[in-house]
Amino acid sequence: MCPVRARSYGRAVPGPPAPNFGSVAVTYARHRPGYPADAVAWALGELAGRPGVHLLDVGAGTGKLTEALLGRLGPGGRVTAVDPDPAMLAQLRSRLASVDAREGSAESVPLPDASVDGVLVGQAFHWFDPDRAVPEIARVLRPGGVLAALWIAFDVSVGWVRGFLEAGSWDPVAQLHDDAKELPDGHGFAAAELRRFPFSHPTTVDALVAELGTRSWVLTVPRAEREAGLAGARAYLSARPETSGGEFDLPRVVDVLRARRGA
Repeated sequence: MCPVRARSYGRAVPGPPAPNFGSVAVTYARHRPGYPADAVAWALGELAGRPGVHLLDVGAGTGKLTEALLGRLGPGGRVTAVDPDPAMLAQLRSRLASVDAREGSAESVPLPDASVDGVLVGQAFHWFDPDRAVPEIARVLRPGGVLAALWIAFDVSVGWVRGFLEAGSWDPVAQLHDDAKELPDGHGFAAAELRRFPFSHPTTVDALVAELGTRSWVLTVPRAEREAGLAGARAYLSARPETSGGEFDLPRVVDVLRARRGA
């Protein structure tokens, strides 16, 4: 676990519109990685395993983080998943039928005041309008509740990992979303903490290229540029000794931003 400095700012600026992830929902569910246990445990803190805890996964997508949260629940605990995209929620519901999954957004959460103990955000906080989302999250959190946002990124400190991104003409640093790992001042939250957790998981060239096709920085460019980038990454990976022999371990990091709402 490596420390990363958290920042704060006084005036939030809404980010760009999110791409249409629903168009790649099946591929997203199949090829995006899950969240490692140590990162999720740190995000939850004392909530992990506590009886009767109610967690909210907002921007839940296909349920990658939802699934990890289910594994950290104590007796009587439950998870509510919220996402604005019906296609992404359909994948979540098909994989995690017991979860209460609802259409909604971080700016308009379909839950009553002070109804959850923790709000978790996986790979989505940078798409929120923080001036609207953070007060809304504070509204549904109980006093002392936890807000945690998690980002999975490729570990660009590894040369060949940085290399396949550059081969696709993608900025290796931009995919870390470092400019989004901050909270607006106030709204009842204490100073945020940020930690980085390295991990790796097995994949193949075909699976990794399919995953790359679900990334926002690939989805949002013209088709010809998108196909050229994916072809460049595939050619690079197919020629590298680390990745050309079938299944290989792909190094990644998870950054976790955590803040507590005041009592």
